[in-house]
Amino acid sequence: MRIDEILARDGDPAFSFEFFPPKTPEGEANLYRALEALRPLAPDFVSVTYGAGGSTRSKTLEIVARIREEHELEAMAHFTCVGATVDELRSTLDEMAGLGVDNVLALRGDPPAGQSEWTQTEGGLRYSRELVELIAGNYGFAIGAACFPETHIHATSAEDDLRYLKAKVDAGARFLITQLFFDNDLYFDFVERARAIGVDVPIVPGILPITGYGQLAKVTSLCGATIPDHVLEELDSRREDEEAVAEFGVAYATLQCADLLARGAPGIHFYTLNRSPATRAILSALRLWRPWDAARTGLGAPRRLAATA
Repeated sequence: MRIDEILARDGDPAFSFEFFPPKTPEGEANLYRALEALRPLAPDFVSVTYGAGGSTRSKTLEIVARIREEHELEAMAHFTCVGATVDELRSTLDEMAGLGVDNVLALRGDPPAGQSEWTQTEGGLRYSRELVELIAGNYGFAIGAACFPETHIHATSAEDDLRYLKAKVDAGARFLITQLFFDNDLYFDFVERARAIGVDVPIVPGILPITGYGQLAKVTSLCGATIPDHVLEELDSRREDEEAVAEFGVAYATLQCADLLARGAPGIHFYTLNRSPATRAILSALRLWRPWDAARTGLGAPRRLAATA
């Protein structure tokens, strides 16, 4: 089923999980264990990332096909224009279409391993907007794109970043998924600014449950996400106890998601890191709590997450 149609339907918000192609047999076994553990939660869709430089192309498509066929879940393939000519991009898109894939997340992509600068492949594409145009003009996929509440780390300005986002939507992107963030006001400010320049497609917040102190530092250094001071203080007080860090991370992400849904977010996209316990706990709690009902009635909304402790 097309994700733009899922997001357009009336009823409960859409929940989705993101996985990455593992590099080892042990990692692959862990991925499918996580999938099996999360499957009873009936996500609206899952997505599978594309390695830096397109390094996991075949594995991404293999996992997407297996999720669709064996686990009976809607699966979206991430797709980048790094390290490929236009003909090679078309060949991969043809393969996706042959597998029955309905949804593609079109991204510029990160540089290949060992390279710090992004360079255009000869005969390839330079921008994700061009990739969206290629897909929209030749294929029937529902196209998603990424967006950045705190501005892309390589953008020249927040205003330029938004204008480029609008260009991707104008080119055919039908829904957007945000980079991870930990301050909900950043998301709602971003949505307001995006709407003001004419971006009218659903903007799904991407949430990473904090499960380890070291993990958090690595992830935020890569994407530039900031952590509110009061959250960082709580994490610092627990940094010698990984179990306590994970417990706090699940609690904070649950409150964060509840606040987003109570204030009208169309769903939540969970960055699972190929693990199931945190996501399972958060989504189970949300479905019991049903904070999105508050968005419909205007009553009983959870208290907004404070900017300070």
